[in-house]
Amino acid sequence: MKKKLVVLSGAGISAESGIKTFRDSGGLWEGHDVKEVATPEAWRKNSELVQKFYNERRKQANECLPNKAHTILAELEEHFEIKIITQNVDDLHERAGSTNVTHLHGQLTKAQSSIDPSLVYDLEHWEIKMGDLCEKGSQLRPHIVWFGEPVPMIEKAIEITEKADYFLVIGTSLQVYPAAGLLDFTASNCKIYLIDPNIPNSNFGNRIYPILEKATVGIEIFKNSILENI
Repeated sequence: MKKKLVVLSGAGISAESGIKTFRDSGGLWEGHDVKEVATPEAWRKNSELVQKFYNERRKQANECLPNKAHTILAELEEHFEIKIITQNVDDLHERAGSTNVTHLHGQLTKAQSSIDPSLVYDLEHWEIKMGDLCEKGSQLRPHIVWFGEPVPMIEKAIEITEKADYFLVIGTSLQVYPAAGLLDFTASNCKIYLIDPNIPNSNFGNRIYPILEKATVGIEIFKNSILENI
């Protein structure tokens, strides 16, 4: 039976494919304050601006390609039962070949009803237009979990985390909750690997292994280490 490897990925892994995030630029995301484009209040105040912003992010993501970190994670499915929990809203993990991905913060490739969040639709193109309606007649909005909204997939993520033999954190500095709290749900015998060049100095303990590298470099170190020990 394959060991269970659970991966928590964040913005750092997508950044190496050219996808920018607000955490790299002092709270600005592609020139916008996140409060203007990533909150329910922003949608109510200026839904056209929010729609345009995510249309541009969707178009940008479509033009980006998975990087080595994405592809190595997909390749490791040959050796492990891998489940990826991602804070990212792009589909680079899926395009690299990963088959089990849980998106905590929604997906750019989907739209949802602005009055019923359970109504979610796959998008065949990069643009949601004002006037595109759900089956209940309300405007479609990005399928994104905005600041101030509940994270509906967190319970599933906790269940996945509790069963991990290995837990890999890649491309996230563990600043965003509730995702950062997932480490608290790992079993006592679960080995934890942290790949990020900006991990603060800490007493990690004997089951946490920091790899102070960017995602595409750290993943090679991780792969070599973990394959030696299975």
